[in-house]
Amino acid sequence: MSAAVVVRSMLGVSPSAYQEACGILGPENAAVVMACILERGGHINNAGGYLRDLTRKAERGEFSLGPMLMALMRANGSPSRKAG
Repeated sequence: MSAAVVVRSMLGVSPSAYQEACGILGPENAAVVMACILERGGHINNAGGYLRDLTRKAERGEFSLGPMLMALMRANGSPSRKAG
């Protein structure tokens, strides 16, 4: 989680946006979201705005970390689990 604070600063995310995310998502989930934003940094123009948007969605029950992680795994070429 301490790395997330460094990443937050690198991406230009304001302390208030990160604190709000920690309050809504929980500090561990907020740190994971920051890692995901860092991974997708080239595709995200405004990391702080994106984090605030995800935080608002989470507040409304419209955001879950699982699909975000799965999409990142697929984007990075990780093999998907298949029943069999």
